[in-house]
Amino acid sequence: MALEALRGEAIVSELASRFGVHPTMINQWKRALLDGASGVSERGSRKAPVINEDQVRDLHAKIGELAVANYFFERKLKPWGGM
Repeated sequence: MALEALRGEAIVSELASRFGVHPTMINQWKRALLDGASGVSERGSRKAPVINEDQVRDLHAKIGELAVANYFFERKLKPWGGM
């Protein structure tokens, strides 16, 4: 939709009604596309993602908690024919 809005083949209100979205969303996507397009031609300038080790540790702990809870509830549902 953002590309079509940039091309000017249809006005934003026509695109919004055709795809069932609000015109403001199309304008935001169009703006994001224009902002991001400038970095496409820049070679080798990608920044390496910053990895927050504390956040990774916390997320792994949360995954473990959820896995244990899932296993617990799965075992509790078996007598009633669940899972």
